[in-house]
Amino acid sequence: MKKIILIGLFFLMPAFCFPQSEEGWSLLFNGKNLDGWVQLNGNAEYKIENKEIIGTAVPDEPNSFLCTKNNYNNFILELEVNVDPPLNSGIQFRSQSLESYDNGRVHGYQCEIDPSKRAWSGGVYDEARRGWLYNLARNKKGAAAFKPGEWNTYRIEAIRTWVNGVMCSNLIDDMTPSGFIALQVHEIGDDPESVGKMVRWRNIRIKTTNLDDSRYEVDPDVPEINYIPNTLSSKEIRRGWRLLWDGKTTAGWRGAKSDHFPEKGWEISDGILTVLESGGGESEHGGDIVTIEKFSNFELEVEFKLSEGANSGIKYFVDPELNKGTGSAIGLEYQLLDDKVHPDAKEGVHGNRTLASLYDMIPVYNLSENSTDIRLKAINEWNKARIVVRDNHIEHWLNNLKVVEYERNTQMYRALVANSKYKIWPNFGEAPAGHILLQDHGNKVQFRSIKIREF
Repeated sequence: MKKIILIGLFFLMPAFCFPQSEEGWSLLFNGKNLDGWVQLNGNAEYKIENKEIIGTAVPDEPNSFLCTKNNYNNFILELEVNVDPPLNSGIQFRSQSLESYDNGRVHGYQCEIDPSKRAWSGGVYDEARRGWLYNLARNKKGAAAFKPGEWNTYRIEAIRTWVNGVMCSNLIDDMTPSGFIALQVHEIGDDPESVGKMVRWRNIRIKTTNLDDSRYEVDPDVPEINYIPNTLSSKEIRRGWRLLWDGKTTAGWRGAKSDHFPEKGWEISDGILTVLESGGGESEHGGDIVTIEKFSNFELEVEFKLSEGANSGIKYFVDPELNKGTGSAIGLEYQLLDDKVHPDAKEGVHGNRTLASLYDMIPVYNLSENSTDIRLKAINEWNKARIVVRDNHIEHWLNNLKVVEYERNTQMYRALVANSKYKIWPNFGEAPAGHILLQDHGNKVQFRSIKIREF
């Protein structure tokens, strides 16, 4: 019995008690001083007490980062965190500070420490670069793992994350393969409620060799999000995903009003499908393109990049036979629009022609955060559209946030149609299957990573 108790106590010992060489782990913080670390950007206070690194928020300072002097590429990182609400914080990894990038601004992957009601702790944010890569809007189990006001155990297996043993993020990305690790004290401006709030870190250790022997099992219920253009991971393939555009040719697509791909107005180059600028006319140059196949129940993902003032759309349940005349083919539309510049954003009713809306029928709202902020990335940056169709239930997602949800073939849906420009089309949007369309509205818009799975 004594032997059993001693073995149990050994496995419950905190990480800093392990020898440096135990199982290949190394301590990043010795519990005594900040040897091997350097502070960058802001001037928040970092100190050591009780074998803990304590960061304290100060007013009118930018984000502060306590960074390892060494860089790491493939690793498993473990540490414990305790943060005073409402202070936000994060753990940088594969991050960099370069004079050539915003005068040394720390940028790169950040594992979120979020004590707010939003509860995105363990999500992955691309600090000072692309913004949110992996929020927890689609992972409620992961969002419930963090315990505000208590010590929480974080684990990062680049680029997967766990909080208190619960998987939070499963991300595939190749923008930065190597960089330092850093502990963030977030800027607070002049918020008096946050002045003096602290975030504590302890038991910080890393493993860089024989990683396969130590990796956690991947939770199959946690969505995998892939940012490598025009690729499918092995998991995506197993789950039925396929590329709807191969990134190289016109295979699988044709003109919406012809039997072949347009001879002008579209360009394929460097893995990007571009509708070219032609003055803003609706399907007047190359014209819309549609999938040769029809789809009924599906999940579609498309990355898109808008030019300034651009207008376009992703349509589904398209019937090219409905409109043989001028203008675009007819179908339900996920609107693509530069809301700040294009006048169409102010048309329609209550913003139902703005980006990611169900065009001319339902305006966007950030349902994932109960907010009007849809977190659009800047014009001329890549954004991710997602459309989910399960029978009559349909969702629009923008950058992994749900922004539209509705049921077609219902009394409410038909009332929306009756008050839209589509009222002239009998049974609009109610077909059991249809084509998927990318719209030529005469403005430069780029597409890539077009992938689909059917249910």
